[in-house]
Order: sequence, then structure tokens, then C-alpha cells
Amino acid sequence: MSLACGQVLRQVCATAQAPSLVDLGCGDLGLLAPLLQTLPLGHYTGLDLCAEVLPLAQAALSQAPFPRSWLAEDLLSWANAPQAEAVEVIHSSYAVHHLQQDQDKANWLKGCRRRITPGGRLVWVDVFRQAGESREAYLTRYGGRVEGWSALGADQRQAVLTHIQRFDYPAERGVIEGIAQEAGWSWEWAWEGRHGAEAMAVLSPA
Repeated sequence: MSLACGQVLRQVCATAQAPSLVDLGCGDLGLLAPLLQTLPLGHYTGLDLCAEVLPLAQAALSQAPFPRSWLAEDLLSWANAPQAEAVEVIHSSYAVHHLQQDQDKANWLKGCRRRITPGGRLVWVDVFRQAGESREAYLTRYGGRVEGWSALGADQRQAVLTHIQRFDYPAERGVIEGIAQEAGWSWEWAWEGRHGAEAMAVLSPA
């Protein structure tokens, strides 16, 4: 997935001169920082609800050749901030599935559509449910994968299971494309994992 994400972000950034990129749910950038540092950005904004990870992200991107800023904020509030500047690239990895309701995801997509420039792109990497799959069925299916993660101890696997059961509300394929279309987006699946959960979508203004 990292290779596919890198290819997409490079392509997206090549369509604008020194684009501004906002990373919603940036985390500590432990995996993404090496890629970000190679992008021809004019500005990077890292946003995460957990303020404690931002110093780690800042350190990971300390050698980047472009200016950076950091926000301890939730992604829905950012998307719907009034009188906010538009940006060329919005990126979010494994964060939007924490929004519990489809209406929350719809509001996020509407807000991001308002905050994207005419030629900009929203790169959304996340877990998604299969078409027609309930959340309960998804959790059972994904939980079976976690049980097979032999590199983790039993307590670690249980912590993962507890987390996804409490916090994971993936969007349903098919339904989410329709929601995005209503919000003014054109949807393209750019990468899909072999387990039928992880995927990357690239959204452009319709």
C-alpha cells in the first residue's frame, strides 16, 4: 500500500505547482515521513486529534525542505471550519473510519469538497466494508485476520480486537461512493488490498 500511496501522491502533487497538503489524522508519521519529504510541496499541515503524537510527527519531518504547521484538531472540525482557505491536496490514512455515522462521513466529504481547489485531489486511504456487509460481519471477518497475526502476543491481539470493536465504523463500498457524489466528488479506486478491507480512493471535484 505504501508504494501505491507514494505513486498517487507524487502524481497528484505533480498537477499543481508547490501544492499545499493537509494530512488529516497524520499520527506520528513513522511510515509516511520518508515519502512526504520527497514531495514538491509548498506547505504541509499535519492534523491529529491526539496532540501527544504531533511532536513525534514534527521530529519525523524535521528535515523536510518545505514549511510545516501542526494542528491538534479533529478532521471533521477542520473540514467544516468557516471561511477557511482551500488547499490542493487533502490526504487521510486510516482515520475517517472512526466517524461513527454515515452522516458524519457525508459532512466530512462536503467540508473537504468546499476546502479543495478546483484541480485538487482528496486521497483517502482506509478500511472499507464490502457492499452489503454489515458492521458486525466486517468486525467478525477482520477479527479473524487479527487472530492470525502470530507476530503479536495474545494480549496485543486482544488490544487490537478491543480497539476495532469500539472505534471502527468503516464506510460501505457502493454507499460511500454515492455519498461522495452527492457531496460533489468524482470517485476512483486507486488501490485495493487483497483482504477486501484496506483500500485507497482518489476523489476529484466533479
